[in-house]
Amino acid sequence: MNIWAKAATFLEGGTPCVMVEVTKAEGSTPREAGAMMLVTPRGFSGTIGGGTLEWRAMAEAQAMLGKPGITRTIMRALGPDLGQCCGGRVSLNLLSLTAADIGHAQQMAASEIEHLTHLHLWGGGHVGRALVIALAPLPYRVTWWDQREGAFPAMVPENVTCRNGAIGEMTEAGLVLVMTHNHNLDFDVVDYALRQDKFFRVGMIGSDTKNVRFRKRLAAAGHSPEALERMVCPIGSKAIVSKFPAIIAATVAVQLLEWQQMLKTAEIPLSAPQHLVKVAK
Repeated sequence: MNIWAKAATFLEGGTPCVMVEVTKAEGSTPREAGAMMLVTPRGFSGTIGGGTLEWRAMAEAQAMLGKPGITRTIMRALGPDLGQCCGGRVSLNLLSLTAADIGHAQQMAASEIEHLTHLHLWGGGHVGRALVIALAPLPYRVTWWDQREGAFPAMVPENVTCRNGAIGEMTEAGLVLVMTHNHNLDFDVVDYALRQDKFFRVGMIGSDTKNVRFRKRLAAAGHSPEALERMVCPIGSKAIVSKFPAIIAATVAVQLLEWQQMLKTAEIPLSAPQHLVKVAK
C-alpha cells in the first residue's frame, strides 16, 4: 500500500491528514519501525499494530488535523503505559499535513513506489487475476503482461500496470512469474528472463512433469545449472492441494514474500547476480 500516495490524494482534495509512523520499536511490539498509519477526519489507512497504542495515537492525530507544521513524538512502554501484553517500547512520530505539504507528499509517494519490489507477471488468466487481487495490499509494483487483446479486466488494483508488449520490453529488474495461456510462450519468457541477471527468481505455474521438461529444454538452449537454480516450478505450496485460483494465488503470494525477504536480508545463493546482493545489503 502506497500510503504517501493516499496522503497526496487527500491533500489535493483539500482534506488535511496526519501521518503516524513507528520510528523505533524495541522488544516485542505489534509493528516494526517504518510502519505507518494515515489519519483523516473520516477515518484512517494503514496500521501501527492496533490495540490501545493505535487507538490513542489516532486520538492524538485527530487533535492535530488541519494544524500546519505540527509534529509530535510519542514514546510508550506497551505494558506499563498501555496495559498491552507485548512488553516492548515504541516511539511514534506524528506529522500534520495540510495543503502546503502537497509537494512533500508527492515526493514521498514517488520514493515509496521506487522502493517497492517489482514483479513481472505474465498471463491474464484466472490465476493471474486472482494473484493481482492477492497482491493489491502487499508491497509490490506489478507489471502485468499478456499479448492478447482484451486479456485484462476493466479495473485493476492501483499497484498494477497492464502491458501488451513483447518479451524483450521486460527490462526492469525484479521477480518474474509465468502463467500464460501457451506453454511455448511460457518457455520463451523463462528463457529470456534466465538470460538476464537482473531477475532474482523466475517462477512458473505448472507440474513436476512440466518442470522436468522445461529444465531439459533450457539446458539444451545453453542455460547453466546456476541459471536454472533461479527457476522455480511449480510455484505455490505443495502442502495445499487445490486448483482453485484464489487458493493458488494465496500460496504464491506467500512464496513471493519469502523471496522478497531473501532479497532484504541478503539470504541469496552465491549464484545470484552480484548487483542484487549489493542492493540487498
